[in-house]
Amino acid sequence: MRALFFAAFAALTLLVSPVTAQAQGQQDFALINQTGYTIDEIYVSPASANSWGEDLAGDDSLEHGQQFNVSFRPGTQACNWDIRVVYDDGDSSEFRGVNLCSVSKVTLFWNRQAGTTRFVTE
Repeated sequence: MRALFFAAFAALTLLVSPVTAQAQGQQDFALINQTGYTIDEIYVSPASANSWGEDLAGDDSLEHGQQFNVSFRPGTQACNWDIRVVYDDGDSSEFRGVNLCSVSKVTLFWNRQAGTTRFVTE
């Protein structure tokens, strides 16, 4: 009887563990460029920060249709982040207060008529 109890407890623990980890917030996401333009710089900073920090793209660029994976250190707690991209012509777009705990993809689109970039999350 005791063995059955421990087996049931172990099975329940395996079922609950992934939900608990997910509830802690996973900010990693894929940034997808659907703007029609090349992105040379990518910045992601906490919404409460006063600076952008370092360019995550480094020497790389993100061509139209490509994906850039952004990973956070384990234990990162903040959910609301700002995203800034700089295009190869020097223009930039900023997206404020993106809740990265609830999304896994951020896709950027250029609206030629409005002259603005928008984002869609999944």
